[in-house]
Amino acid sequence: MLTLWGLPLTAADASAADSPFHFGFKKSRNGQPASIDQEGFKDILARHGAVFTGDKNEKVLYLTFDNGYENGYTPPILDVLKEKKVPAAFFVTGHYVNDQQELLKRMVREGHIIGNHSWSHPDMTQVPDGKIREELARVKQRVAEITGQREMKYLRPPRGIFSDRTLGVSKAEGYTNVFWSIAYMDWDTKKQKGADYAYRSVTAQLHPGAVILLHSVSRDNAEALGRIIDEARRQGYEFKSLDDLKIGS
Repeated sequence: MLTLWGLPLTAADASAADSPFHFGFKKSRNGQPASIDQEGFKDILARHGAVFTGDKNEKVLYLTFDNGYENGYTPPILDVLKEKKVPAAFFVTGHYVNDQQELLKRMVREGHIIGNHSWSHPDMTQVPDGKIREELARVKQRVAEITGQREMKYLRPPRGIFSDRTLGVSKAEGYTNVFWSIAYMDWDTKKQKGADYAYRSVTAQLHPGAVILLHSVSRDNAEALGRIIDEARRQGYEFKSLDDLKIGS
């Protein structure tokens, strides 16, 4: 018998539970909160304790990076974060874990969080529960072996693709799925548009409680990061760790 969370399911129920969603949101403008009200998955995120923003009444920002591979820009990003005293979370894949062990050690040494981005970056909705658990366990174990970070609480679903089932499986493994409420198309290294473009794209979307997603492969992000931080602070924002984000807010 098919089950979900211990309850019996029909085949139709099971199919609905694994209907894939691609995370998207209505961007913030003029400091107003970003929104997922029209995306069709708000209730699913809430049910599994997934987050895409923090408290909309607090001028706090949460800075996160996705690290699938290294393009030479994570060291200068870490330099800026150290200089500005800003905490961040880096979501890493198996490739990154194997290839950039010294950078992982530096992240932990300088007080940042390493989160899980899966071992091989699959579409989680296309793999069985056991494979999801394996993907997550391999990253957690190797990061612990390399850095000593024993706890791994945060997951960013690969490609931003998820379903009711995948959120449930990862939650059962102890993860909070962290999406985002500020982002722009920064991951294509062949379509970089300059630091000014990155600066404008991010600062135009600033809003209370925002979770900022940046890709560390972007030259534009590395070059604009210091200015982004300075402008956010000029507007009265404070940067905090994901550990300070109130789940369910």
